[in-house]
Amino acid sequence: MPTTAEPVLATVTGIVATELATSPDTVDPDLDLRTVAGADSVKVLRMIARIERAYDIELDDEDVFTVTTVREVTAVVERALSGGTAA
Repeated sequence: MPTTAEPVLATVTGIVATELATSPDTVDPDLDLRTVAGADSVKVLRMIARIERAYDIELDDEDVFTVTTVREVTAVVERALSGGTAA
């Protein structure tokens, strides 16, 4: 899996789009996922699990539950890939 900013964003966006049954082109990276119809907690957890499998990482629950946008999820993934911790 790609690990630089834009490819990570593209991968995360693709996973979110798949879980929401929509096209990646319709997923705005800055859209608050809590406001998206159909983006319930189960789907969000499935998104996170798929992202973790895609990158072979484990994201901290604290980090996962504080992010609200695709861009924020991407930042958490990038920090995990670089061995850092989320702020």
